[in-house]
Amino acid sequence: MTDAPPGPAAGAPDPLSPRARAIVDAMSAGFPDPARGPLDAAALRRASRAARPEPGDGTVTAADRTVPGPPGAPALPVRVYRPDAPAAGPRPLVVFFHGGGWVLCDLDTHDGLCRQLARRCDAVVVSVDYRRAPEDRFPAAAEDAYAATRWALSHAAELGCDPARVAVAGDSSGGNLAAAVTLLTRDRGGPPLAAQLLVYPALDHRLAGRSAVEYATGFFHTTAHMRWYWDQYLGPDGDRGNPYAAPGLAPDLTGLPPALLVLPECDPLRDEGRAYGRALRAAGVPVRVDAYPDTFHGFLGAAGTLPAADAALEAAGNWLVGTLRDSGVTSG
Repeated sequence: MTDAPPGPAAGAPDPLSPRARAIVDAMSAGFPDPARGPLDAAALRRASRAARPEPGDGTVTAADRTVPGPPGAPALPVRVYRPDAPAAGPRPLVVFFHGGGWVLCDLDTHDGLCRQLARRCDAVVVSVDYRRAPEDRFPAAAEDAYAATRWALSHAAELGCDPARVAVAGDSSGGNLAAAVTLLTRDRGGPPLAAQLLVYPALDHRLAGRSAVEYATGFFHTTAHMRWYWDQYLGPDGDRGNPYAAPGLAPDLTGLPPALLVLPECDPLRDEGRAYGRALRAAGVPVRVDAYPDTFHGFLGAAGTLPAADAALEAAGNWLVGTLRDSGVTSG
């Protein structure tokens, strides 16, 4: 596959809004580009922390703790977010997995987004610091995500939550892990989940959609970056057809919880997200796809400065509130 030229062609209208373009250009400045030489995970981690600072939210408190990891694996750091306002009863619970290509980011880079979800959904949010590649390749992150979800559900009462209203959520590679957890919980007999929120998820290592060419460069997150992330996650001998690694390749999506996919237009991953939405719907899973026409991969990190990000967070929060309020458990 040949990468597209950077950004819109000369004379062509920019598909990003002016404000989104300014944010993309600022994020891209100095961020390592695979077109200019081999990437280094440590350098990318430093750049990712500088590229997208997230605002805090004084209406939510957070506490760090560790929870058991998979058998034989280290304990997992998590951060538990709780709205300050008193609850009328048990709250819903959202288990969140941060993005970053399974290589970058951590609890701090997504602190603002998790606070937003907790506040908007009046939910307890458990953000999971799973093991990262290339030091720990698949299935480490997926098994960590599953273990953390099992812990969160089994401790729902301790967390002040309703075990019948538990969702998984994540952005980018975190969306991949959220989707993988729904498959793992179905195939392993639990825990039951009520919803999945997939924000510009990475679902298919083939990157075969038109969007992977059309938005390959010039929109911060590039197709070349995504290929490199997949290589770090799976390794040279990884099982690329494993549906827990690439949920977009799963042959059976029946029995999964209701899904919301948040898909920006100017994203190399847009088409695989659309395809996953169609496949979920064909499998009888309630699914909604929210498209944002002049935005980019990672745009929720611009909440507070980009109106589309605030609108997307509001819509996703409302969907989670409604779905978790009305849910009967549909998986497990």
